Amino acid sequence: MQLTGIHHLTAISAKPRHNLAFYTGLLGMRLVKKTVNQDDVSAYHLFYADGKASPGSDLTFFDFPLDPERRGANSISRTGLRVGGEKSFGYWRDRLAKAGVNARDVVEVDGRLTLPFEDGEGQRLVLVDDGGAGAANAWEKSSVPAEHQIRGLGPIVLTVQNLAPLEQVLTRVMNMRRVREYASPHSTAPVHVFAMGEGGPAAELHVIEQPNLAAARQGAGGVHHVAFRTPDDEQYHAWARRLNELGIPNSGEIDRFYFHSLYFREPNGILFEIATDGPGFATDEPIEQLGERLALPPFLEARRAAIEAGLKPLG
Repeated sequence: MQLTGIHHLTAISAKPRHNLAFYTGLLGMRLVKKTVNQDDVSAYHLFYADGKASPGSDLTFFDFPLDPERRGANSISRTGLRVGGEKSFGYWRDRLAKAGVNARDVVEVDGRLTLPFEDGEGQRLVLVDDGGAGAANAWEKSSVPAEHQIRGLGPIVLTVQNLAPLEQVLTRVMNMRRVREYASPHSTAPVHVFAMGEGGPAAELHVIEQPNLAAARQGAGGVHHVAFRTPDDEQYHAWARRLNELGIPNSGEIDRFYFHSLYFREPNGILFEIATDGPGFATDEPIEQLGERLALPPFLEARRAAIEAGLKPLG
């Protein structure tokens, strides 16, 4: 029973209109689902992905009016966005600079070219060269040429105070493999790499242990949780049974309509999710029209008028 990679990552924005402009306009990602947080329908849940809304390409945001994140340990500290080759880095360096984005230099890290940058709320991102491995599903309406478009997520970087209990969960519960270490360009602590499935940047967690770093406080510009892929309901049910048999507190099985979810916290407090690849975002609207209207799962549809009245226009 193996997780196959990163499914999605959900972050927090207090400025949804700016968020939409940054990720669809500047980064050229596709808004594939405009919906609401199913646990707080006063907040948007925006999903940005590739042209086909593929699992593993979803960067999503909750619209929460919070103070900015206080950075620190026990948090997801940087989100990788994969691009397909060395030529893309010149394109992105120039594009981000022209837009006045807070970006660092292109540097090789762990044998891959990288370009770290932040959005307007301080969300920490990094472009990572995945060597063009795997399928690419470009969006024909993107402002970014197909060959330079963001292909998906990964790796995801975690900073924790205590690596040992996290490693136990990753390797003994989630069946990941500890595959290597490398020197961090931004810290004296080494980075520990854990892989799942076939490995590679789309299926890696990179963990930095900093025991003396104060814990983060979640807020705007920070990350809410990371989700991992499981291919079907059969394995999803098996993961639920596994967590229960091991006595790991969890949410139980939750039907999110577009996928099925299972939530739990690792020992440092970071929220993890296991999510199915299907049914997918074209379940309730044609794939050609994804993200064009407010989509609500069937159990919220009867409340559409009240929900729409409570949401701020995105423009």
